[in-house]
Amino acid sequence: MLKPNFKEARKRTKEEIKVLRDEYKVPLEMKNIGKNKKYFIKTYGCQMNEHDSEVMSAILEDMNFSKALDYDDADLIILNTCAIRENAHNKTFGMLGRLKHLKQEKKDLLVGLAGCMSQEESVVDEILAKYKWMDFVFGTHNIHKLPEILNEHYKSNKLEVNVWSNEGNIVENLPVKRDSKYKAWVNIMYGCDKFCTYCIVPYTRGKQRSRMPEDIINEVKDLIKEGYKEVTLLGQNVNAYGKDFTNRDYKMENLLEDVAKTGIERLRFVTSHPWDFTDKMIDVIAKYDNICNYIHLPVQSGSSRILKLMGRRYTKGSYLELYNKIREKIPNCSITTDIIVGFPGESKEDFEETLDLVKKCKFDSAFTFIYSPRKGTPAAKMKDDISLKEKEERLYALNALINDYALETNKKLIGKIVKVLVEGVSEKDQNMLFGYTDTMKLTNVKADKKYIGKIIDVKITDAKTWSLDGEIDG
Repeated sequence: MLKPNFKEARKRTKEEIKVLRDEYKVPLEMKNIGKNKKYFIKTYGCQMNEHDSEVMSAILEDMNFSKALDYDDADLIILNTCAIRENAHNKTFGMLGRLKHLKQEKKDLLVGLAGCMSQEESVVDEILAKYKWMDFVFGTHNIHKLPEILNEHYKSNKLEVNVWSNEGNIVENLPVKRDSKYKAWVNIMYGCDKFCTYCIVPYTRGKQRSRMPEDIINEVKDLIKEGYKEVTLLGQNVNAYGKDFTNRDYKMENLLEDVAKTGIERLRFVTSHPWDFTDKMIDVIAKYDNICNYIHLPVQSGSSRILKLMGRRYTKGSYLELYNKIREKIPNCSITTDIIVGFPGESKEDFEETLDLVKKCKFDSAFTFIYSPRKGTPAAKMKDDISLKEKEERLYALNALINDYALETNKKLIGKIVKVLVEGVSEKDQNMLFGYTDTMKLTNVKADKKYIGKIIDVKITDAKTWSLDGEIDG
């Protein structure tokens, strides 16, 4: 048994990051273990988790499992978890409750936990105390070891806990079973060294470490050959890409330019930390038409005092300076953000500062949250004397303002022609297709299904707060 350890997870040494190219192997005895069996992966959280689930899917299919459409029909279920907020934590344990009942009906069903929650000491302790009926637990650092972890469980028929608490290396040549035929996630780096006081990611994802640019560019070139139209470069803080290199001067702006030069039709990146967003990055985005005019730029708070308590290392003023610079150099850019309300010590004046920032920026949209304490982080020890009612009222006021600006921005597109990557049939209306503009706006389109997988010109006919309606132009 290998349990997570927060003290170990926090360590940052000068030990060289290793690029491991031959780590992934499926033991001979596991090659056909999934024959006539189905798997189901339930994913919570960010795009990184979504991509991790794509890797897990491919690994399971390397063991001859096939994908189930619903967990009720599966022989093996993995919950790939998120640790960012208490809500995701509660959803996971709620799902485990349902799976316990299913396992009582299906004695051979295997249930496993993966992802960021697996990296939390308290979570694993709770599983060992109350969920011994589970079969395996593994973390974010050893996804490539899933065949061996399953093998150990089959041998012992007991709960197998195998979670590494280390700074992490880079494992290349992992298989991927992508969810889309047109859009692909591409990891460019792992981990984070920012240690914002409220955030658990540096503990669950390890040290900041960048993939070699050659590996990233080759992956994108392969995706182009396979017919992919869009790639999104992924990392906990993509703007810090390359800062850990000791033998070359190669940063995010260099990578953006080199990936743009591959000819991929659309290029995106998430998530950006304002601290590391350089003028050179802005210049590269403005220079290349295939780099999408969309930037997700989390601010978290509009109060410089609260930003300092959060450990964000920028001020309201410096954020606005960066925001205005992006707007000036990339006029049609869509900018979205993340905002936390009710951080410990947030006064009414601090909250008013956040509303003032939103009024100045008029974000295209925002992900907004009530502060959620994460055990082991510095903010969890701070005095929090704001009532839940007050936090909810602040969230409501913030959302009302953001929704107004989102609708105002979308209405400006009525009558205009925008390019949309059509992804499929709308779930809400089978007579409509859906896709996204390069500015990341969901668009429902009246068009023939032959356009699925293509980037087409769409005339916008109507605008809602979170989506656009349109028809094929011409």
